[in-house]
Amino acid sequence: MSNADFLESTIDSRNEVIRVSLVVPASPNQIFDLLASPAGHAIIDGSGNVKAPQSNAPDRLSLGAKFGMDMKMGVPYKITNEVVEFEENSRIAWRHFGGHIWRYILEPQATGGTKVTEEFDWKHNKSKLMLKLVGAFGKNQKSIEKTLVRMRDHFAAK
Repeated sequence: MSNADFLESTIDSRNEVIRVSLVVPASPNQIFDLLASPAGHAIIDGSGNVKAPQSNAPDRLSLGAKFGMDMKMGVPYKITNEVVEFEENSRIAWRHFGGHIWRYILEPQATGGTKVTEEFDWKHNKSKLMLKLVGAFGKNQKSIEKTLVRMRDHFAAK
């Protein structure tokens, strides 16, 4: 995949957000259903860290819902997230104890498909220096790009 396929792929340090956009060949409803299901996260995850929802995770997310995920970054671990933004078929976002937010914004396109923008918003992160020291910004940008490509390919295969 070339960078030309992305509508946007930026690290905006001033606004403390990484933003990547790509058109996905699916309706906002189809994409939102995937994102609102914790089980769908491992299908599209481009970081390789997301493994599976924990057994107590809801089948479908809603505003304020908490859901645990089994993760692995070198070693297995568990993380609990809380849905902090939820607009059906339009926007969904969650955060965990670190304070940063993972956000998806869905915009139907007149030519077909949906523009999907994934954001990593670190404005409220509790350890911004740590993110910088571990190189999280560049790594997250690449992982977001891979996630959106996996999402596109997931729906293109249907």
